[in-house]
Amino acid sequence: MTNLPPPAEELRILDAELRQLDLRRAVLLRRRAWLVHTLRAAAAAPRPAQGTGAAPGGPPAGPAAGAAARRPETTAPGVQNVLLVLGGVLLTIAAIAFTLVSWGHLGIAGRSLVLGALTVGALGAPVTLLRRGLRATAEAVSGLATALTVLDAYALHEVAFTGADGVGYTAAASAVLAALWAAYGVRLGLFHPLPLAVATAHLPLLLWAIAVGAGPLPLTAVLLATAAGGSAVALRAVSAPVRVVAVVGALGTGAVGVLSAGWLCWSASDPGSAARAAALLVVAAAVALMTGRFVPNREVAVAAAAAAGLCLVAGSAGVLRVSVPGEWTVPGCQLFAMLLLAAERTSLPLPLRQGLVRAAAAVQGFAVLWAVPLVAGSVLGPAVQAVTPWSGAPRTVRDAVFAGVPAPAHASTVPLVLAVVAAALVVAGRRTPRRPAVMVVALVLGWAAVLVLPVALQLPYTAGLVTQAAVVVAALGLAVRSDRADGGPSPLALTALLLAILTSVDLALLSLASESATIGVLVTLTVLFGAAGRRPRHAPFTVPAALAHATALACALGASAGLRPPHTALLVLVVPAVAALIASRSSGSRATVPVEVAGAAAGLLALTLAVPDPPMLALVLSLNGVVAAATALRPERRAVGWAAAVLLPAAAWVRLAAWEVGTPEAYTLPVTGPALVVGYLRRRRDTAVSSWTAYGPGLAATLVPSLLAAWDDQHWLRPLLLGVAALAVTLVGARLRLQAPLVLGAGVLALVAMHELAPYLTQVVGALPRWVPPALAGLVLLVLGATYEHRLRDARRLREALGRLR
Repeated sequence: MTNLPPPAEELRILDAELRQLDLRRAVLLRRRAWLVHTLRAAAAAPRPAQGTGAAPGGPPAGPAAGAAARRPETTAPGVQNVLLVLGGVLLTIAAIAFTLVSWGHLGIAGRSLVLGALTVGALGAPVTLLRRGLRATAEAVSGLATALTVLDAYALHEVAFTGADGVGYTAAASAVLAALWAAYGVRLGLFHPLPLAVATAHLPLLLWAIAVGAGPLPLTAVLLATAAGGSAVALRAVSAPVRVVAVVGALGTGAVGVLSAGWLCWSASDPGSAARAAALLVVAAAVALMTGRFVPNREVAVAAAAAAGLCLVAGSAGVLRVSVPGEWTVPGCQLFAMLLLAAERTSLPLPLRQGLVRAAAAVQGFAVLWAVPLVAGSVLGPAVQAVTPWSGAPRTVRDAVFAGVPAPAHASTVPLVLAVVAAALVVAGRRTPRRPAVMVVALVLGWAAVLVLPVALQLPYTAGLVTQAAVVVAALGLAVRSDRADGGPSPLALTALLLAILTSVDLALLSLASESATIGVLVTLTVLFGAAGRRPRHAPFTVPAALAHATALACALGASAGLRPPHTALLVLVVPAVAALIASRSSGSRATVPVEVAGAAAGLLALTLAVPDPPMLALVLSLNGVVAAATALRPERRAVGWAAAVLLPAAAWVRLAAWEVGTPEAYTLPVTGPALVVGYLRRRRDTAVSSWTAYGPGLAATLVPSLLAAWDDQHWLRPLLLGVAALAVTLVGARLRLQAPLVLGAGVLALVAMHELAPYLTQVVGALPRWVPPALAGLVLLVLGATYEHRLRDARRLREALGRLR
């Protein structure tokens, strides 16, 4: 069955279709006129004479063929339009020059006769031109005619109305000219007079109001009335240029009028003035709604309705500002925005309802932005307590949060504003497919409302701590409940966990004002997050948080007991040990890596605290190394053994440095022994590992530093021991056929022998005549040259023998 629309809706649809048909007809008529002109111009063009080298019906021959084949750089209509526009502009300039410069050289009769004759002729010429089909020429002449009418108005003021006010006369002249141009354009069907008339019609009311000395309120009303007229013309106009001019004029005057009305409303000093300005905003909203009701474009209708809703809320807010205390202005705006949502249950067209709903949503967004300064201060402000910890508990939470910084004004209703927006989102989330995202935003806003409640109400310091602890508990409980309801990790549960962690950090910083509060809060948070970490889904977030709070608790306990930071580091080391134990029991789960990272961070903090005391630093390094070695016992964490291999020798080195030991072997031998054992075990598991990989680093760690020390040592004991050790390494390498011990031992042994024989060689060289060294060098070169090939074969055999070693 056919579903017929209501009569009013059907009438609107028919009007829109008729406007489209009229527009299409005007376009086709202009195209027809251009085609007729083109055909006439082609018929009047001279044809090439026969016998001049051009074949009948074909292109010209010879050099002219290339010229004829080239396309013209412009079209005939384009040339025509340029000429007509240029001619009209020149005539207009001439008329202006005549009126302004040569006007005084003629008498009153001559002036009237000349200007009147020109105007009448310019106005009448398009009639004849249109009859002959010269529409473009008629448009150019009519442009000159409209310019002459403006000059006539100016001349009339200079001759007959010299005593009239300039602004008032301009208002009357613009009204007359707009009416004249509109009638002229409609009567002759010309193109440009109608847009010009519409543009000029925006001036009379405004100029008249200025002429009579109207105040800001009447001027604003005039602007809105002009915008309403422009909107009406834009809705009813058929010609596209007329609609464009009307829309631009309506938007410009309407925007200025709305801004002026809003400024008057918000700057009013009494309810009466604010109400009068608000009435103008209501008028602007009515104009926008009517425009959105009849405009065919859906997006424009939605935007117009949204602008109307914002005007209504702005007017009501301006009245509230001077009628109620300042902190209730934003909640009042929220209330009026909620009333806009009632449009959903009315019979308004769907675009208008959607626009009003968007306006209500925009107002709620502005309300949330208004609350941001207090929320940001409540979250970031407690960090100031870390600068002067345990300086004494303040009287209120606001004093602790905004210490030395002024709190935002009129902020006592911020919790109410955030709670209202959160409740609205919860209600709206039931009817939207984006329910998870909406519920997450509602949760964040609700959390912010509760978080700033102690600050906004200036609750006592202890009450603020209890409130934030309750927020942590509630967020963790919501995370557990969300997982139970959804059967798995959900965005709502993840958001609740993150909010719980953020609030716990904020609570810990806020508690730094008092020693007892700090210890009590950190114990509570550690236990709370540790208990929440028993759930595997939450463990990747809650267990690291518990370890972080435990680390802070260890530092607080050390400071409370009067321990120095290096001794406090021993308390902090409990956290890496517990983290390693937890990670070993939860190996393979998602919580393993976060827990290990938290433990490593605590270990690094312990090292930082122990730096000023070298003996304590050595102890902390060794304990960290033990924890790393215990972690490396797990098959999937073998790589942590490298950290243990670094930490344990580093502990020994720090201890030796604290004892002021300067012997390099005391530092290198503790590294060489474990390194050789590890290399031996590795070669037992994998026979493909070379001796350089297994034993090279360990042997070099002791032999190279000892060789450098022995080179500058003037005593005989170190070179002797180093030579014996190098000989033993060489023999072991030769016995086991290992390349690294053989090469390293032999090289060190040779360098030690050279070091020991160097003084004697120096004495021998000094006792010989100066000609002996060159002679010996020459003799060596001769021997080498004689046996070059044999030596090469021996070197090759030595290289191959070394290559066969492992």
